[in-house]
Amino acid sequence: MSYNAEAVMSLAGRNYQGVTTEQLKTLFHQVLQSGMHGLCFSPYEEGQNPGDMLSEKQIRRRMEIIRPYIKWIRSFSCTEGNELIPKIAKEYGIKTMVGAWLGKDNKVNQQEVKNLIELAKEGYVDIAAVGNEVLYRKDLTEDELLRFIDKAKKEINHIPVGYVDAYYEFDIKPRITDACDVILANCYPYWEGCHCDYSLLYIKDMFARATRAAKGKKVIISETGWPSQGTNLHAAMPSYENFMKYFINIQTWSKQENIEIHYFSSFDESWKVGAEGDVGAYWGIWDKDETIKF
Repeated sequence: MSYNAEAVMSLAGRNYQGVTTEQLKTLFHQVLQSGMHGLCFSPYEEGQNPGDMLSEKQIRRRMEIIRPYIKWIRSFSCTEGNELIPKIAKEYGIKTMVGAWLGKDNKVNQQEVKNLIELAKEGYVDIAAVGNEVLYRKDLTEDELLRFIDKAKKEINHIPVGYVDAYYEFDIKPRITDACDVILANCYPYWEGCHCDYSLLYIKDMFARATRAAKGKKVIISETGWPSQGTNLHAAMPSYENFMKYFINIQTWSKQENIEIHYFSSFDESWKVGAEGDVGAYWGIWDKDETIKF
């Protein structure tokens, strides 16, 4: 079985009926080998959590694993060693979407944005993302977030500045959408309980809604993925087979329609079990020990 985008979409259209697990594995690896637009970078090793200092050694090791497959990498923070991620990525010729992590601690927020601005001025940032799901988590108000976006835009005028959140937030928060140079939309059919068989249609609708809200601005899917293990969420079932089907469909759609997607995620991270339930640890293409799945 060789990778062919039209053939894959034909399989997806009939929900992979008659395709064995071994055939899925073969197709998964062929799609992966053909490359993808981007990956969300998971830097934390087993036993680490956000708040732990990342080392250059671990970032380089993981970057070297994923570099053959990607053009872009997305990072989520500019402190605690995360600021090394775009610097190392640039050494490897990888483009960067660099995030400042915003939360409830204003002192941390100020440092994150300051570091993001510095990295951008030094040439390590291709897209600056000011905040990730801050409105979804209700960590900041719209006005507070807008002040951080405006601060970054005043100092970063040579690259696009945006904000990352669930696709629908850009529809219901037009002031945020207007402030962004680029719309960075997280689109997860799984988290809305969609059956894997209908997930491609579902994410196309999510993307269309973000595109309508963008009013001509570029829309990038900043996150999407499917867990390989864990508890069902309504009709959305984590499994190795569904993980592979979703990855194959998303990457094929990305190539066919020239949709820029940062797939979530590169590596499994055990620390996410508490925050997202038992599925939280199983979104990676590589497992927690940095071995490719399947």
